[in-house]
Amino acid sequence: MASVDTAHHYDFIAIERKWQQKWSEEKTFKVGEEPGKKKYYLLEMFPYTSGRIHMGHVRNYTIGDVVARYKRMQGYNVLHPMGWDAFGLPAENAAIKNNTHPAKWTYENIDYMRGQLQQMGLSYDWDRELATCNADYYRWEQQFFIELYEKGLIYQKVTVVNWCETCQTVLAREQVIDGCCWRCDQGVTPREMNGWFFKITDYAEELLAECDNLTGWPEKVLTMQRNWIGKSTGAQLDFPVADTDDLLTIFTTRPDTIHGATFMSIAPEHPLVAKLTKGTTREGAVRDFVKRTTIAKQRQKAGEELDKEGIFIGAYAVNPYNGDRLPIYAANFVLMEYGTGAVMAVLAHDQRDFEFAHKYEIPIKVVIQPPDETLTPERMTEAYDGPGTLHNSGEFSGMASEEAKKAITAKADQEGFGRSQVTYRLRDWGVSRQRYWGTPIPMIHCQVCGVQPVARADLPVTLPSDVSIESSGKSPLHTLASYYKTTCPKCGGEARRETDTMDTFVESSWYFARYTCPDYSAGPLKKEAADYWLPVDQYIGGVEHAILHLLYARFFTKILRDLGYLSISEPFSNLLTQGMVIKDGFKMSKSKGNVVDPADLIDQYGADTVRLFSLFAAPPERDLEWSDKGVDGAFRFLGRVHRFIIANLELLQGRHSRPEKLSRPGQDLHRKTHQTIAKVSRDIDGKFHFNTAISAIMELNNSLSGLAAAEQEPRPEAAVIKEAVEAILKLLAPMVPHFAEEMWQLIGNDTELSSTPWPAFDEEAAKEDEITLVVQVNGKVRSRLQVASDTSEEELKAMALADDKVGKFTEGKDIRKIIVVKNKLISIVV
Repeated sequence: MASVDTAHHYDFIAIERKWQQKWSEEKTFKVGEEPGKKKYYLLEMFPYTSGRIHMGHVRNYTIGDVVARYKRMQGYNVLHPMGWDAFGLPAENAAIKNNTHPAKWTYENIDYMRGQLQQMGLSYDWDRELATCNADYYRWEQQFFIELYEKGLIYQKVTVVNWCETCQTVLAREQVIDGCCWRCDQGVTPREMNGWFFKITDYAEELLAECDNLTGWPEKVLTMQRNWIGKSTGAQLDFPVADTDDLLTIFTTRPDTIHGATFMSIAPEHPLVAKLTKGTTREGAVRDFVKRTTIAKQRQKAGEELDKEGIFIGAYAVNPYNGDRLPIYAANFVLMEYGTGAVMAVLAHDQRDFEFAHKYEIPIKVVIQPPDETLTPERMTEAYDGPGTLHNSGEFSGMASEEAKKAITAKADQEGFGRSQVTYRLRDWGVSRQRYWGTPIPMIHCQVCGVQPVARADLPVTLPSDVSIESSGKSPLHTLASYYKTTCPKCGGEARRETDTMDTFVESSWYFARYTCPDYSAGPLKKEAADYWLPVDQYIGGVEHAILHLLYARFFTKILRDLGYLSISEPFSNLLTQGMVIKDGFKMSKSKGNVVDPADLIDQYGADTVRLFSLFAAPPERDLEWSDKGVDGAFRFLGRVHRFIIANLELLQGRHSRPEKLSRPGQDLHRKTHQTIAKVSRDIDGKFHFNTAISAIMELNNSLSGLAAAEQEPRPEAAVIKEAVEAILKLLAPMVPHFAEEMWQLIGNDTELSSTPWPAFDEEAAKEDEITLVVQVNGKVRSRLQVASDTSEEELKAMALADDKVGKFTEGKDIRKIIVVKNKLISIVV
């Protein structure tokens, strides 16, 4: 990037330093509860303590800061806090790499990143700063864990988990991306382990239903959450396994196709696979298939379809409706986590089953006939999965699909081999992690009393600091006797402390609530403060958190409500998911070599220029394409505003009264000023169209410079020029706060813009004196009229008909109707 010639520009280094120091010393943005005053809680997703703020952070936090400052100028009591997502693998791995302790690494990063954020002039209440690795924070998380355990919402079980060998830890299903670890991008493998789980499935229906109430969220995010929760309504049916006492329980959304079942498909990891093949000639081949399929599934990329494969396990299920013996296949397309992990295969009426049948040459049986044709297996090229009339279905033949679903399920219920069922794709949240740098799980294992929660008086269970972490990443907690040796809180005997730590997404699932009372020591949340501030009015962050963080935060809000800590059911009223920062066609990343360091930009151009460019280059929800010219353009614009102020300083520092009648240039500038105030207010408020708001301010500045140039005669009146400059500075204040505050005081104001009301626009003043109307004849533009803005509809019709250009197309013809679209066009139909 070219160097900047600062000889003709304002001294951004001195100005920004001055105002940052003033805001810090005077605690300008410190807030408290003020009952009776309208509140606004603005929050950006807090950063992970990676060590550096990148351009994505700059964009995210600048967007939030504009809204916070705008709302403050509108008279709201604005809470705008900042803290640190400080536990987790990256800090631990970085500490290993740099041969230091994770705590030291993390707190040094926090200090550096805090300085970076303060250098950007962000309006945070720094007295509310928190770090999730601080025991004063995570002690309350441990208390939540114990309370949820006592309510049966946390449990421990042995399960097949996603294991990352590189990170030496378990991953939740949501943390496996395209078969790889979300952190290190290495392949994930299955492993059987004992772990702790949050019963998020108890809240599946509420999480799903309340998506409909989140009207301030992007539909894309809600769709992702609905799909992840994955509600299905159908029937759960028990099929006896032939020649055994076992039952194979299946879930189906199409009980009306039960008579068309030809075989059964079960997930490779289903417990019956191992049980029914044990000691048989099929055992070895099935075991190899299961192992191969499990690995392939975990490495499956999002949206990727595996080739449909299965293997006969040597056993048969009996259809309870017609007695048919159905071969049981372990199949790679059946998910253990969905329904019961077993489904019936109805080849004619499910496309996946249809394709499987053709591959393995299994006969197809039609049991649903569509309304307008008769299906036969020989003529079918694809499955028919729509409704119709039952066929070859015993006593249910002739019934319509919906009627048959109810009747078939009712029979199963009456005879005791099934029932109607609602199932969800959502699985319980596994939170056990086998790494050191995380919140210790507050549980104790006693050989006499079993698993016991730590006594609340003994909280927090803190991480031991005198540890060294192996390069392999294995947690020292598992082998540190001084940590794991303890006594049972129930019997007092020898016991072992839980050595797993919690998933770091637990910390980020409630931090927004702790911001309302970060220094409260009598409990996790001060009810009055939480009730005043929550929910968050505007939350801002990346769409990549749509399932993980945002779903967990919604779940945690509901459990904290049910524990009595919160009065709300949803944490975030409005959500903005900002786009990425792109350079050379790719997201900025070290691996691509296209990273732009914000610190270098701030040194070269100043924080206000960096803020202005990040707002102007693209709407916030879209990706921002990096442009060196764009940064330079933002810098030059601030320079133009500065030069105009300096050139007209004597006029701007004076006191002027606006005369009753303005000159024509004065009228034009006065009108443009109020039109700009109206547009910027509309663009910021709820729409967040900062780019068009800035464009409008630039247009006003261009009008000001043109109409009020020293050589211009006549110039607008002094009061009108000053009004325009003050409006520009007020409108720019949320975006470029240092520059705006400095210029505001330079022109003679002794107040600060941070406490100055947002400018109100005069509707009358914003009205155009004249407007241009298009005149159409039979839909084609034939003329344009320049008319007074208050011309009546009847006058407009007469003027259009009298226009010479229009007359050429209406003369001698019948006028059928004339339509006037206010301030836009006149349409004549002949």
